[in-house]
Amino acid sequence: MSIETDQNSRRTFLKKTSGVFAGLAAGSLIPEAFAMHGTKPEYMIPLGVYAAYDKANFLKESGCSYIEESVGGFLIPSGGDEKYQQNLQQLHQDNFPIKSYVILLPAALKTLGPDANHEAILQRTELVLKRAKECKSQYVVFGSGGSRIIPEGFDRATAKAQHIELTKKMAPLAEKYGVTIAVEPLNKGETNFINSLAEGVEIIDAVKSPSIKLLCDIFHMLKEDEPATEIVKYGKHIVHCHIAEKENRTPPGVKGDDFRPYLSALKKIKYKGGLSIECFTYTDFHKEAKKGIEVLKQQLSEV
Repeated sequence: MSIETDQNSRRTFLKKTSGVFAGLAAGSLIPEAFAMHGTKPEYMIPLGVYAAYDKANFLKESGCSYIEESVGGFLIPSGGDEKYQQNLQQLHQDNFPIKSYVILLPAALKTLGPDANHEAILQRTELVLKRAKECKSQYVVFGSGGSRIIPEGFDRATAKAQHIELTKKMAPLAEKYGVTIAVEPLNKGETNFINSLAEGVEIIDAVKSPSIKLLCDIFHMLKEDEPATEIVKYGKHIVHCHIAEKENRTPPGVKGDDFRPYLSALKKIKYKGGLSIECFTYTDFHKEAKKGIEVLKQQLSEV
């Protein structure tokens, strides 16, 4: 290339791009600048893993924004009040946030049916919410499939009314402590009541509380063949999400499930809450949890 041709090329380039750089300086043409180079800002949301809190430092190093614990493991441990105080001290020491807690109720505490025990449930729930606030956590997940199984022969409408009545009594407690209760639809292999986002929203609409919202669990959606479009339909209610692979509830990357349709739906509703890998068995926790976060980050970047 001759010197003259090279100078002409430089002048042409500067003329074409001067407006872009001026816009970048003003902050007004950033999307256009990305478009010129064939790139786009990646869609990312906070990622976490359901695990015991002793995994907190490992998960922080693996790219997680938070950890998700269980009510019985952290807030109401078998070791009683002394153990809870030890857990709280560890939380303060490690300073890695617990965003949410799963398994609010044991299967023995029934929300519906002839053995429903609302008084005991409300006592437990208030303690859980009080301690969740002390831990500066945002959510308590109300899945607890074993506690809400409708007994054979029991009237379904009556069962639903019982569950709604209980949730209405939980709502003022959640509001009092500033912790949101996230209603979790579960697949039919775990319970026979509240098996879809739509059914979860029925409970939320009946309760009418800003502290009773919806959890979207992509694993359960996959098990129920619930399309990603349901996330868009009920997006305004969703405050928290879980995810795992469909076949054996493994972390992303074990079987190779493609979650992008569901992640794309979350992007469409501008979801910014947490997305937790919720699995209960691992072949190698450290390896699979770390890979799961990497796979989720990759798939999120592609939607």
